[in-house]
Amino acid sequence: MSRIAARFKALAAEGRAGLVTYVMAGDPDAATSQTILDGLPTAGADIIELGLPFSDPMADGPAVQAAALRSLKAGGSTRKALAQLAAFRKTDQTTPVVLMGYYNPIYIYGPERFCRDAAAAGADGLIVVDLPPEEDAELRPFAQAAGLDLVRLATPTTDDKRLPTVLNGASGFLYYVAVLGVTGTRSAASDEVATAVARIRRSTKLPIAVGFGIKDAAGAAAIARHADACVVGSALVALSNKPASLHGLVRDLAAAVRGARTKQIA
Repeated sequence: MSRIAARFKALAAEGRAGLVTYVMAGDPDAATSQTILDGLPTAGADIIELGLPFSDPMADGPAVQAAALRSLKAGGSTRKALAQLAAFRKTDQTTPVVLMGYYNPIYIYGPERFCRDAAAAGADGLIVVDLPPEEDAELRPFAQAAGLDLVRLATPTTDDKRLPTVLNGASGFLYYVAVLGVTGTRSAASDEVATAVARIRRSTKLPIAVGFGIKDAAGAAAIARHADACVVGSALVALSNKPASLHGLVRDLAAAVRGARTKQIA
């Protein structure tokens, strides 16, 4: 069983949603980023998304864009992101890590080599934001051969006609983008998320993680009542120059997610 599958199985047994934390590799510099990454599981992260720095993103809002630029300015790269993950795996063999980024750096790196090196570094899955299902034939076989889950994105505009295409070949979990637009700019509406998650569940047994527009503990708790996991990114990378504060926010988010369904019942 993969680390991602094992984590969602454990979350289901606990009767709670998971907390997925997004941070950018190499932001604001290699040493600080390693401190941030290494401390996330203890702070309460159930799954980690590790961003690959890229200068021309499509879906990232101002906070994540700034994080990528800080990383690149400090010498960050795809290769160094994998090295950072490999260092993390020296002390943590259980927390799932999904690499999230764009296809251009993977294409330049070489899709087959990238998947092989990512798996060797300790990655469990990939989220490639700008690679639609119809165009992933040059990546998907190598990801599957390396044992990497290919996590797909669905949005509010993904209707019932489009959904089967998105789910074809998807594995690990489905990432539901709760708001239209870029990351960290609008707040997700929990009632709309509940309706969307219920609709998607009728088409897949994959766990559903919800992200974009979740900024604080209250927002995370609201989403955790409906989704299998909630994803927080922009609010965290905005604190990347203050690792202690970032880990403190993760602890607050984790506590909110863990208590969300219990408090709802009470």
